[in-house]
Amino acid sequence: QVQPVESGGGLVQAGGSLRLSCAFSGSTSSSSAIGWHRQAPGKQRELVAAISSGGNTNYADSVKGRFTISRDNAKNTVYLQMNSLKPEDTAVYYCNRVLYGTSLTFGPWGQGTQVTVSS
Repeated sequence: QVQPVESGGGLVQAGGSLRLSCAFSGSTSSSSAIGWHRQAPGKQRELVAAISSGGNTNYADSVKGRFTISRDNAKNTVYLQMNSLKPEDTAVYYCNRVLYGTSLTFGPWGQGTQVTVSS
């Protein structure tokens, strides 16, 4: 199983933007739905956005209209553009293969990337 590698996190002020990247080695990721998840301190990991192999997307209500998930299959990379960031978006962000339309994941988790939004 290929472990994803997340990057792009950082410290940003409320209202700012970040773009996260999720890279998989090998071509198998292009046929998989991929989800971005986040885990805040003391909370369970939650799915915030997912993209199917065909490019369909869905979002958690908390990020709808602010976050955009996209994929570049040629680069085996999935992105999460995050705009209008809020302090409650602070979390470690992870990506993984998902069963599209569900919260089911499969494969190993990566290290994640920390996003901190200051007020």
